[in-house]
Amino acid sequence: MKSYKILLLLMVIGLPFFLGSSSANTENSIQLSEEHLNSLGIMLGKFEVAKQLPVLNAPAKVVIPTAYEYLVSASQAGLIIKLNAAVGDHVKKGQVLARLNSPSLLSMQRLYLKALNDLQLNSFAYQRDKKLWDEGVIAERRWQETSSQYNAFVYETNELKQLLEISGMTASEIANLSKTRQLTSQLSLHAPISGVVIERLGVVGSRVDILAPLYRVANLDELWLEIDVPHERLGRITVGDQVLIDNTPISAEIKLVGQSVNPENQTIQVRAKIIGKQSTVRTGQTINTQIIERIET
Repeated sequence: MKSYKILLLLMVIGLPFFLGSSSANTENSIQLSEEHLNSLGIMLGKFEVAKQLPVLNAPAKVVIPTAYEYLVSASQAGLIIKLNAAVGDHVKKGQVLARLNSPSLLSMQRLYLKALNDLQLNSFAYQRDKKLWDEGVIAERRWQETSSQYNAFVYETNELKQLLEISGMTASEIANLSKTRQLTSQLSLHAPISGVVIERLGVVGSRVDILAPLYRVANLDELWLEIDVPHERLGRITVGDQVLIDNTPISAEIKLVGQSVNPENQTIQVRAKIIGKQSTVRTGQTINTQIIERIET
């Protein structure tokens, strides 16, 4: 049907050339009715000033911004006894992702409780000498010695408490340890943000060293496009230009134009932020894009 319409249009346009010269002089235009225009698929419109102009088509990769991706690692060496999340699971901030059995955690807890006991014992001597000093009973030298010793116990206790926090124990777990004096070798690893598990690196039953990665968790509310643009085409691309993704209604805005050229393919990386939340594209996906240049009017 499309070929038929094109052929008919050519015949109508070329009709005057097949007529005599006298006919061409008497009628220099072709009259087409609205019905003919509709049947041929011809649409009329007004001239408009273009505000955007396609620059080029280029492949792009969907990536997660660095600030939105987190690595959950073992804060102490130990044995993985449980993994609570799989790839693709949505997790909440503070949710327990994994549990480890860590002998080194027991040693740290023991040292913390010892320092806590020493601090409590020394606090009695501190309060006693403080009262005597206020009453003028003891010499200044003795009060300074008592005060200095007490402060040393305070510093040591706080240091060991912070080490437990770095090891992965929460404030409530440390408070419970201080209250019950019960040691535990189980260490819980918590989700640092609310997001999606994009990779699981640990295996139940395996032994891991300190800082061994177990999970990658990301907030997918914001995604970026990394576009490789030939350096000779970079002159027409600026920050703020629009990027369209083929076969989708999704658009992005260029936020960064790289400064270095990839020596392997002579391209420069351009980053664009995808506008709004969407579920059409996925992180790691390679897609085709079209960069649109803004025209100043």
